[in-house]
Amino acid sequence: MKTHATRDKLIEIGADLIAEQGFNATGINAVLSRAGVPKGSFYHYFSSKEDFGLAVIDAFAEQYDARLTAIFEASDASPLERLRRYFAAGKADMLSCDHARGCLIGNLGQELSARSEVFRARLDQVFRAWERRLVACLEEARSAGEVPEDLDTEALAGFIMAGWEGAILRAKTVKSLAPMECFEAILFRQVLSGELPVAS
Repeated sequence: MKTHATRDKLIEIGADLIAEQGFNATGINAVLSRAGVPKGSFYHYFSSKEDFGLAVIDAFAEQYDARLTAIFEASDASPLERLRRYFAAGKADMLSCDHARGCLIGNLGQELSARSEVFRARLDQVFRAWERRLVACLEEARSAGEVPEDLDTEALAGFIMAGWEGAILRAKTVKSLAPMECFEAILFRQVLSGELPVAS
């Protein structure tokens, strides 16, 4: 039990440090020091720094998936209201860190995808799982008549994911929610109104 608790603590602290300064700049010794774990213990829990990084991604994805379940499977809101709650949660996260962290998966995607096929594949897997959540929500919205019947839900889910991650990055650089708010406004006022995109 203690072993699992220590491993979880290292992952939690590692996620915080990686979110603050990136994966490559996060040293193993810094993680161990903040966790209060003796130096040399790291390899008892992880075979390598890459193994540790993958564990951080998996833990974050699992925790975030629980949040997505609460948002997208809520029975007290329409599909598009659930989508608005998703954006609201993202904006609240950005405010809570004073526009400093952004999305851990997005940050790692930018930093590591071109350098490690293992990381690229795992991060892509996480993004695809998030996109499937969006597809399901948009299909519910289409069935409920909230969006046009000819809406291409898969294409739109990909567009939302790419646009939202870009808006998060921009919000970090300008230290303002304005890019995130702009993306959300255009999505609801123009894209979801039926102007774009439609199935070919």
